[in-house]
Amino acid sequence: MRYPGRNPGSVRRRTVGALALALALVAGAPAVTAAATATAPGGKEPARIPVVFLRDDEPPVIPLSLLDPVIEDPGVQGARLAVADNQTTGRFMGQSFELVEVTLPEGDPAEAVRALAGEGHRFFVADLRADRLLAVADLPELRDALVFNARATDDRLRNADCRANVLHTAPSRAMLADALAQYLMYKRWTNWFLVQGRGDDDALYAEALRRAAKRFGAKIVDEKTWAFAAGSRRSDSGHTTEQAEIPAFTQGAAHDVVVVADEGEAFGEYIAYRTFRPQVVAGTHGLVPTAWARVHEQWGATQFQDRFEKLAGRIMAPRDYGAWMAVRSIGEAATRARSADPAAIAAYIRDPRFTLAAFKGVGVTIRPWDGQYRQPVLLAGPRILVSVSPQPGFLHEHSELDTLGHDRPESGCRLPGR
Repeated sequence: MRYPGRNPGSVRRRTVGALALALALVAGAPAVTAAATATAPGGKEPARIPVVFLRDDEPPVIPLSLLDPVIEDPGVQGARLAVADNQTTGRFMGQSFELVEVTLPEGDPAEAVRALAGEGHRFFVADLRADRLLAVADLPELRDALVFNARATDDRLRNADCRANVLHTAPSRAMLADALAQYLMYKRWTNWFLVQGRGDDDALYAEALRRAAKRFGAKIVDEKTWAFAAGSRRSDSGHTTEQAEIPAFTQGAAHDVVVVADEGEAFGEYIAYRTFRPQVVAGTHGLVPTAWARVHEQWGATQFQDRFEKLAGRIMAPRDYGAWMAVRSIGEAATRARSADPAAIAAYIRDPRFTLAAFKGVGVTIRPWDGQYRQPVLLAGPRILVSVSPQPGFLHEHSELDTLGHDRPESGCRLPGR
């Protein structure tokens, strides 16, 4: 499935002014593509603060469950909501926030991004995979820019492949795996059966689970790679195939929980209720560690999700949340620094005292050694929030949030000043 009306060989751009966007939402009309025209206090023109949202032209992920929506606009809706949020305060500060939406061409994105940098853009929110993110961040023209990684969970981006001009609002795979491991250890479910998919991303998720098990004292007593095609859910015999094959596949050493690494959505949904033993399923499916989930309703999250659904006409996904955090960080810093100057805003964001309220019960801050946003990780079941990590009893000398992911002594990020 392709996005309708997209031309992979071209760069498509749209500028969204937050005030115009808000007015369109009130009227029930589509988002307006013009800059905000409100005037600042005293009749002055507001200072423009543009933010570029970068995405690739990709087919949407088709979830295994028919109950899960097919999201064809991941990430950008979160950025649009954050622009509207920023404008609420910005109009009193003489600031006008704008979103420039850019769909990058296939192949080398350098020419398109250089053009944007040449126009004076210094803030980029990247809904890109790891290699594409690095191709953008490594451009000399973006040396003094700030690039927010709102999507890629790859641990290498926070270690050997870290960049001085990149901040990560998306949690790393290590953070997600550690969050799950803490809960499983809290429950004393210490023996794990690991089922891994055949994709490269599945292998990276599985490696994060192995690291988490070792770090917190769990034991992977058995592991297997998913090696057969699941039956068609639309055929009369689809469920029968899984019901017959999965019990045999999940036989093995005695274990407390089946942990699944299936980022590619190939089989994970089929595991629950079909295992050889009556076991909990966790990982990419079942009990899922995630930056955001539709079942989260604490700390003002219900009202936050309601606002998002009115804007987007769908639920908020983790990529939306990562983009929202990035754009809101720019707005928060602009307000606190009382400046529209990109250098002043970037300096405020990088200040160790910078905190962002993000509907997770504690202020979100940034790790100075790798640019990762510290944040609680939700543990979500299909219909309800189960827990939030860090779990009780997992202590740290500075911040309990640093028990998730690579702490400073473990970090492979080697940049001047970090």
